[in-house]
Amino acid sequence: MKDNYFSTIEEFKTTLPAKKLMGLAIKELFPNKNNLVCAFYAHTAITFAKDNHMDEREFHDKLSALQERVLSNALSEDEETNYTESLFESIRHVNEYGQEFWYARELQVALEYKQWRRFCNVIDKAKIACEQANNAVSAHFANVGKMVEAGVAPKEIGDIQLSRYACYLIVQNGDPRKEVIAVGQTYFAVKTRQQELIENYDILSEEQKRLAIRAEMVEHNKSLAEAAKQAGVETPQEYAVFQNKGYQGLYGGLGMRDIHARKGLKPNEKILDHMGSTELAANLFRATQTDEKLRRENIQGKDAANETHYQVGRKVRQTIAELGGTMPEDLPAPEKSIKQIQREQKKLAKGKDGQK
Repeated sequence: MKDNYFSTIEEFKTTLPAKKLMGLAIKELFPNKNNLVCAFYAHTAITFAKDNHMDEREFHDKLSALQERVLSNALSEDEETNYTESLFESIRHVNEYGQEFWYARELQVALEYKQWRRFCNVIDKAKIACEQANNAVSAHFANVGKMVEAGVAPKEIGDIQLSRYACYLIVQNGDPRKEVIAVGQTYFAVKTRQQELIENYDILSEEQKRLAIRAEMVEHNKSLAEAAKQAGVETPQEYAVFQNKGYQGLYGGLGMRDIHARKGLKPNEKILDHMGSTELAANLFRATQTDEKLRRENIQGKDAANETHYQVGRKVRQTIAELGGTMPEDLPAPEKSIKQIQREQKKLAKGKDGQK
């Protein structure tokens, strides 16, 4: 019973149509609330159950509590950010060259445009803005055909592959009355800025470098989690052990709890948010190399995956020593966390907008 329960939760969490279905169902229950809140409610409820290994009673208790908070608009800043990420990340695609893109028809649904014709008007405005910025439209808006189910036989419909910049221009030209448009503007503006920071890494300040590498860590940890799962690391507890092994290799035997205590962090603070750019870079290298090794060598079994992560971390540590670098556990902790820097930048951006 319990296995079936959580396998169903996993399906809802990882399958986009299922997310949409649950969102629509909740919208029927709460017709006075917009899609943004309903979809967030659905996604967060599922994540609660999966990540915290709740039994059925606890799940429903948490669900009821969350319902009260959502309906009273009492969402925390972190929860709103997580929803923003999941909404647009769930429809992001990556081609064989590692280039990310979005399909216009999927973005149309996410931005709550019912008619393709009306959404095309927004896309046309975005293309004009792209031209006015002296950028090649074809580099950001690529017309493609797409097969869809239509009755007895599938048929091809027109679609557009959009770059992140194209999506940014679209939400900038979208209906400002839609709350999801404001969400999209924040998401694509931040992500576009992060990409700019990565491309201009050498001239960045220490805080900007930290933001850029931390953003990369988020993306690569997702890929690492997927590779670990394919290797046989299935449950959250097993993944925690897997991650701990990587830290132990890199930090000379210190695990996540040890590093957390060494940095003097509060229980809810993440160690990656309290690393300088050098320490973050070492951890990024650990994550990317482990991900590639697991996939390249088709490593199977959680014990083998754990040992792989440990040995990669150990090798990164050895490389630092050979180069005469400072061991990661001895690097100074920055005064500001990543969260603090993000909040400061957000306030600064709002201040600039208010002056326009």
